[in-house]
Amino acid sequence: MTSPANTAILAHLIDARRRTHAVSDLLTFVDVTPDGAYALETRSYEQLWANGQRVAAGLAGEGQRAGDAFAIILQNHPEFVDAMVGSSIAGTVFVPIDPRTRGKKLAYMLTFAECRGAIVGDYALPQVLEVLPECPTLTWLWVVGRTPATSGPLRVRPMAEVLAADVSERPVAVSDPDAPMQMLYTSGTTGDPKAILSPYSRFATVAGLGRLIGLREGDRPYTGLSLTHANAQLITLGTALEMGLRAVISRRFTKSRLWDIVRRHGCTMFNLLGGMTTAIYSEPERPDDADNPVRYVLSAGMPGVLWNDFARRFGIDIFEFYGAAEGGLTLNPPGAGPVGSIGKPPPTLEGRIVDEHENPCAPRVPGEIVFRNADGSSPVVNYFKNTTASTEKTRDGWLRMGDIGYQDEQGWYYFLYRKGGGIRHNGDFVNPGFVEKELAEHPLIDDVFVYGVTARNGVPGEKDVVAAIVPVAGQTFDARAVFEWCRTRLESNFVPSYLQIVPEIPKTASEKPQERFLLDAFAPDAPNVYAAEG
Repeated sequence: MTSPANTAILAHLIDARRRTHAVSDLLTFVDVTPDGAYALETRSYEQLWANGQRVAAGLAGEGQRAGDAFAIILQNHPEFVDAMVGSSIAGTVFVPIDPRTRGKKLAYMLTFAECRGAIVGDYALPQVLEVLPECPTLTWLWVVGRTPATSGPLRVRPMAEVLAADVSERPVAVSDPDAPMQMLYTSGTTGDPKAILSPYSRFATVAGLGRLIGLREGDRPYTGLSLTHANAQLITLGTALEMGLRAVISRRFTKSRLWDIVRRHGCTMFNLLGGMTTAIYSEPERPDDADNPVRYVLSAGMPGVLWNDFARRFGIDIFEFYGAAEGGLTLNPPGAGPVGSIGKPPPTLEGRIVDEHENPCAPRVPGEIVFRNADGSSPVVNYFKNTTASTEKTRDGWLRMGDIGYQDEQGWYYFLYRKGGGIRHNGDFVNPGFVEKELAEHPLIDDVFVYGVTARNGVPGEKDVVAAIVPVAGQTFDARAVFEWCRTRLESNFVPSYLQIVPEIPKTASEKPQERFLLDAFAPDAPNVYAAEG
C-alpha cells in the first residue's frame, strides 16, 4: 500500500489541493499599468501544478539536477509561484533575489549560492547581464517579459516558451520535508548577506499558522510585499495555499492604490512592515477611508503613536507580530495586548530577554530577544557554507534574534532596535558598507561614512540613512547628481535620506569613524545637509 504524500512538501500540497479545490482564482496577481488601469492574472491549483510540471521539465532540460540552485529575480508575477512549484517537483533549490538588487551585491548573491541559472524579469535583465562576467556558474536565463536576442554561451529563452511546452507528468523528486527548498538571503547588516538554507518544513510550519494569525475560512488576504522576502512568501502565499484562501498579490507595493485594490477584490486582511504604515497613513484623508472590507492588518512595526489613529481612520483592527526568516515569533492579536507591544510567543515557543551574560532581564530592562522550542530543544538554523554563523545563531540552544527589546510586568514583549551596526529603514536592514562603497566611487567624493538617525516616520527601531561626505577639494558639489548616482546603483531603501557635507570624517587613532560627533552635528535643516527629494 502506498503511503500518502507528505503535504509539507510544496509540490505535494499543490497536487493534493488541486484534487479537492477547484477555485479558478486561487491567486490573483494585480499590476497597475502606466495609464492607471489594472492588469490581472490568475492561478488555480491545477494551473500551478501544470505550470510547475513545465518548469520542472525546463529545469531538467537546462541540466539542473536535484539540489542545484537557480535564482528567481522577479517582482510578484504568477511565474514566481510557478517556479516555486516546479522547483519542488524537480528537487532543485530556488534563490529569491529582490529585482532591485544590482552590481557587486547581485554578483555576490548569484555566485555564493552557486546559481546555475535565473528566472529574470525583463526590467532586471540589464543589471543581470552587467554582472555576468563575475558569475561564471550561470549558464541559462529565462526572461519574463520582453526577451532580447542574445549571442554567446549563455542560453536565454522566454519564460512564456517554457510555460507553453507540452510535457509528460513527472514525479515529485522530494520526499524529505527537511530537504532544502530555497535559500533566503539575510539583509547583511554586518557584512555580506548570509543565505538561509530553508527547508520545506519551515515553509509548511509558517503556512500552517493561518488560524493563529487570525485567518478564517472565506478570508481573502492581500499583500504588496515582495515574494522574494519571507513575509509575503510564507505568511500570505503560504497560508493561502495551505487553507485554500483566494489571495490577491500586487506586482509591487502601491500605497496610493492599496485601498482601491482591496475594495475591488473584497480583501479582508493584508500585511504591513515598518515604514509602510506611515506611508499609507500619510496619504490624504478620504471620506471613504473606513469604507473597505478589511477586517484587520497583520503588522510588524506599527508605531505606537499611529496604532489607534490608523485603526480608527480605516475602520480596522491591528494584529501586531514579530519574527524573522530564521524563526522566532510573537503575536499580539487585536485587543489582547497593549498598544505598541509585539506580543507574546505562541505555545510552541519559549522566549526570553537576556543581558550580555545570558541572564534573564527584569521587566522593562532591555536585552536581546531569544527563543527556543517549548520542549526545550534548540531551533535549527542552517546558513549555507557558514557553519560558524549557524552555530552562533543558536548558541546554547537559544535562537539569537539580534534584536533588543524588553518585557513588561505582564510578559508582553516590546521591540526597541536592531543589535549591532545595521540601519533598519522602511522594513529593510541597510548595510552601510554597500552604500559607502558606491559613494566612495563617485568622482566628487573624497571620504564617506554612513550611519542612521531617528526616522521621520516615527516607526520604533527605524532610522533614516545619512551619508556623511567629504567632497573632493576644489570641486563643486552637486547633491542632486549624487542622489541620482545612488538611485542607479543601490536598492531604493539603501539610497541615503540625507547627505551631510563635512570637512572631514571624525575618526579615532585606529581610523574608526566616530559616529557620535556626526550625529551631534546633524540637523535636517542645517545648511550642510541635503534631503532626498520625494
